[in-house]
Amino acid sequence: MRNWFQYAAMGLAAVAMGSVPLSALGQVRLQGAGATFPNPLYQKWVTEYQKSRPNVQIDYQSIGSGGGIKAITEKTVDFAGSDAPLGKAELEKAGGADNIVQVPSVAGGVVAAYNVPGIDKDLKLSGEILADIYLGKIANWNDARIAELNPDVKLPAMAITPAYRTDGSGTTYVFTNYLATQSDDYKSKVGMGKSVKWPIGQGGKGNEGVTAVVQQTPGAIGYIEQNYANANHIPFAAIRNQSGAFVKASPKSVSSAGEGAVEQLKGHVLKADLWNQAGAEAYPIASFTYLIVYKDLNSVKTAEQAQALVDFLWWATRDGQKLAAEMDYAPLADGVKAKVEEALKSLTYQGSAIRPAESR
Repeated sequence: MRNWFQYAAMGLAAVAMGSVPLSALGQVRLQGAGATFPNPLYQKWVTEYQKSRPNVQIDYQSIGSGGGIKAITEKTVDFAGSDAPLGKAELEKAGGADNIVQVPSVAGGVVAAYNVPGIDKDLKLSGEILADIYLGKIANWNDARIAELNPDVKLPAMAITPAYRTDGSGTTYVFTNYLATQSDDYKSKVGMGKSVKWPIGQGGKGNEGVTAVVQQTPGAIGYIEQNYANANHIPFAAIRNQSGAFVKASPKSVSSAGEGAVEQLKGHVLKADLWNQAGAEAYPIASFTYLIVYKDLNSVKTAEQAQALVDFLWWATRDGQKLAAEMDYAPLADGVKAKVEEALKSLTYQGSAIRPAESR
């Protein structure tokens, strides 16, 4: 009777000769890349998921939404993250909307983080003021328009340095689309997109880069994901919403912005705009962030990888939501989760349906 070591040796020899895939020995690897906005949560998801499924190794690289979309289009990753939903041209590069599944993973707030020495109260800002800061029309912190919103704060005569993203960014997409709803001048001069030409300021790569600029530059203000502001203990402003209330970003206020999103979510390429939503408690610079895969998972090499990817996406958008609020992200509402579930059940591998293991 052969012992265990003989069987092991035979298995390794088979792998070496290429007759048995590595996944047959229980090891499956998945590669993702994209948005920096949800990166802290995605890293936590990977860590927690792998505790109960150590045979599945997942690597997510925080390279920005633009980089993630490029990677999934070129099929160099198994899944991509993006804060901006795929546009028409991007869908065409991926073979059309029929070839893609795009689902929200969580929602989050983009905050106006600032470094103003001597300020011990939360500042209040409006979308119009933010637009004019990034246009260079408001150049100092003691500007009369900022002072009017903050009568109890002694504002310094300090120059404002707007900080912005230098990479293709879903965070920029969200922030610029919001500013465009607040200022026609901004909309015509700078516009909206994952990458725009800012007239003034200092750039940084990723949420990490903008965070560093704000931390290191007295007088700076920058748009970053709330989690980065909290993790680095950077104050951020309460923003005046459509109802006239000044609201700070939080899981609750971002969820409030997303309450009406369910009706916008259709098919298997799901998307909805959350910025500048109505509601007294709604935070106005909010957005879903998305996970993107091919509808037929032809970017992965094996059926085992395809099944592992579907199972991870299912877990992340269901059980993984419990971790979201702990890290300052807004969990998906029940109605949104139902739309996501329907989209994920449409995934196939080489034409055959792949159902999440937990849904069977």
